[in-house]
Amino acid sequence: MRTGVIAKKIGMTRFFAEDGAHVPVTVLALDGCQVVGQRTQDKDGYVALQLGAGAKKAKNTSQAMRGHFAKALVEPKRIISEFRVSEANLIDVGAEFTADHFVAGQKVDIQGISIGKGFAGGMKRWNFGGLRATHGVSVSHRSLGSTGNRQDPGRTFPGKKMAGHLGAETVTTLNLTIVRIDVERGLIMVKGAVPGAEGSYVKIRDAVKKAAPADLPTPGAFKKAGEAAPAKAEEAPAEEQVIETPVEAVEAAPAPEAEAPAAEAAAPEASSEGEEQ
Repeated sequence: MRTGVIAKKIGMTRFFAEDGAHVPVTVLALDGCQVVGQRTQDKDGYVALQLGAGAKKAKNTSQAMRGHFAKALVEPKRIISEFRVSEANLIDVGAEFTADHFVAGQKVDIQGISIGKGFAGGMKRWNFGGLRATHGVSVSHRSLGSTGNRQDPGRTFPGKKMAGHLGAETVTTLNLTIVRIDVERGLIMVKGAVPGAEGSYVKIRDAVKKAAPADLPTPGAFKKAGEAAPAKAEEAPAEEQVIETPVEAVEAAPAPEAEAPAAEAAAPEASSEGEEQ
């Protein structure tokens, strides 16, 4: 079982498939998602990874959490969450995840906190039909209706669907499809809607009810702490070649050999002039 990641919801856009179909997608960004801690069976009784994402000022971080981040040698994080993993999929502390942790076409489960709607009535909160619009109903068209029973039991049962606070609760959407991955910018495009407001953080992990693709990176796609990006590492040899090429050209140039005869020709002239004197 692999770990998931914490991503920031940027917003929604659309793609056009090869057949011209319009595909709405939600853009999720990996905002510095790093491994902050490990949970092991011997020490904690279970195996998990603690991840952190988002930048947070040190002055707004508690002293206890400052010490926690300092021990892990990472910057203070805005959000922290744990993901259960198998012991074979543990990742070193400080590793930063990249977008190719998932692959295009893969099914994922995404969990977030839904947008808060405040206090809502029964029709909006539970999709009740309401009362009649005419024929004797006055100022009660959107009311809830009766909520109790008769003298027995003489009360309203707990859990009855009534008016109340709507939204701002943890919601998990299953089996969403990843449409595209942008490794350079750290973006994950997911087909359809994702719970949460723009700018909020969501948790993405492999779908529980669908089989994972065979080409998934295990234990994940990440760069270790202090490791440069792969693109920069590949550019280093190219720079060395550029520096070495002029040196080789100078060594192989025949210019000194061509100048040697001219110097020899000048030498006899000088000696003849000396003899005449």
